[in-house]
Amino acid sequence: MDVIRLLPDSVANQIAAGEVIQRPASCLKELMENSLDAGAHTIRVLIRDAGKTLIQVADDGSGMSPSDARMAFERHATSKIRDAQDLFRLRTMGFRGEALPSICAVAQVKMTSRRSEDEVGTLLEISGSQVQRQEPCQCSAGTSIQVQNLFFNVPARRRFLKSDQTELRNLIITFQHVALVYPSVSFTFVSDDEIIYDLPIGSYKQRIEGIFGKSKSKLYTSQLLEIEQQTELVTIHGFVGKPEAANKQAQQLFFVNGRYMRHPYFHKAVLQAYAGMLPAEQLPPYFIYFDISPEQIDVNVHPTKTEIKFADEQSIFPILMATVRAALGKFNVVPSIDFLGGNIEMPVSDEQMRADAKAPQLHVTAGYNPFATQRDNCPRESHSPQHERVSPHWQELYEPLRQQTQQSPQQPLQVSPELQQTELTVDWSSAALHPQIVAGGYIVCAHGDGVMLVHARRAHTTILYEQLISQMRNRQGVSQQLLFPEQLTLNAEEQPVLEALLPNLRHVGFELQQTAPLQYDITALPSVLGNQSAEVALRAILSRAADGQADVSEELQQRVALTLAQSAAIPMGKPLGEAEMRDLIDRLFALPSHSITPDGKTVVVWLAAEEIARRF
Repeated sequence: MDVIRLLPDSVANQIAAGEVIQRPASCLKELMENSLDAGAHTIRVLIRDAGKTLIQVADDGSGMSPSDARMAFERHATSKIRDAQDLFRLRTMGFRGEALPSICAVAQVKMTSRRSEDEVGTLLEISGSQVQRQEPCQCSAGTSIQVQNLFFNVPARRRFLKSDQTELRNLIITFQHVALVYPSVSFTFVSDDEIIYDLPIGSYKQRIEGIFGKSKSKLYTSQLLEIEQQTELVTIHGFVGKPEAANKQAQQLFFVNGRYMRHPYFHKAVLQAYAGMLPAEQLPPYFIYFDISPEQIDVNVHPTKTEIKFADEQSIFPILMATVRAALGKFNVVPSIDFLGGNIEMPVSDEQMRADAKAPQLHVTAGYNPFATQRDNCPRESHSPQHERVSPHWQELYEPLRQQTQQSPQQPLQVSPELQQTELTVDWSSAALHPQIVAGGYIVCAHGDGVMLVHARRAHTTILYEQLISQMRNRQGVSQQLLFPEQLTLNAEEQPVLEALLPNLRHVGFELQQTAPLQYDITALPSVLGNQSAEVALRAILSRAADGQADVSEELQQRVALTLAQSAAIPMGKPLGEAEMRDLIDRLFALPSHSITPDGKTVVVWLAAEEIARRF
């Protein structure tokens, strides 16, 4: 009996839809790209229930005839390519003929479309790949597609969708990626009858400002530098941030031939251009656009079309790095002389050369050690007590050797397994235990047969984290009322994140009142923050939560608690009294886990007597 059967088209379409339409944002991306390919000058996006109930995209593009409207929903039916060679000279966003058939396979779709030369348009309704109705209708020129009840016939896929806040955030990010590339097209984004974006036609800089500049007190683009470079291989233009605009959640976007892409290799080129100019863990914002011959790239790598291969990316790497460096240097951001980059040849006059020739010559013995005896440095000469005298500037001579010793490869300090696996109680009754603060933030004290080092800021962070987690779980956050409320202005991307966080924020001590669609008044803050800015703390929480895209309540609580703890913890270098240091260590060791912070950083290091002896 034969067991191999040809799958029905409806089943095959659902399988293919799993690759192309992964979530509401995937559907929105395909519909917006089709509108752009149709030559639209105005695109309006309407969302309900984070795309689960409705995703509508209406445009004023070329529209379709009745036969084209029906054919558009057949698999592998497209107007954008004719043969396989067209795949290597693509100028359109879509080309496979998979988007519309995949969407109608897992949703209920209603489309109206009319060409400008036609008197009437076409109405087409499809549900689960089955055509329900097709008839003439009155409609505006262009195309409007409504996608209703996404994944209605694939309940397993619908159950695996994230929360409404997360799905809405993904929809907004997808909208941003498309709108940033086409400033010559006006875009509108409406979610549940609330206008999130209304972007008029303008320049690239105006479009960036319109999307990311809403929640800033000054122009977002004032921190950006323009870049532009034309070569035979590639044209690069766009904007990069000044070093002072760097932050942990910077917008970093690449676009090629009108489409968003991810490219870690080119990201590395940008970071190398900023080498030596950024603080640790800070990233520069950038919006970089590549224009390149379609034959030089392959966009047919993944259905999402965000992973793009370049035929000669090794040649583009130095062009990109030099372009960014030139922009930084042009605006006096990069020093004109790189003192860390090898020898610099300076012009020397003939008079200077003759003067140098007459000057006495100094001969330096390589490897000379000022602390060794004369016999060690010059074994052929006799030893004289005169050479044992210490130089009056011995500290200056010793400093390079000390730095060299610190930089020399030695075995790293190890965290004692005792501190990792057992809970310690410090007995302060011993006279030998006198904690000291060293190196601007490390508490050092003798303990047992060795020395214990505690990172003061990380210890305080760990203590506050456990305190905040306990308050949120018990809903007993301690608030501190503000005499004058602080204002918090959000952008559209942050709004759904804050809505998801509000319950946990209230439990930890924040009180917020919404005064406008994207405006909040902060009337109270957690007492652990003291006199710190509530707005700064909330923005840090929003950034961390958005970065993790967490949906589970426990995970959200952990992110909120960790960010607040880091904001309220004592800064590095703050002087501490002996009583404060003892209290900090006692509270740290009373925790269930004290050797590492909640985000996995070392808090306590133990140096046993054997380790100290080995280093001497």
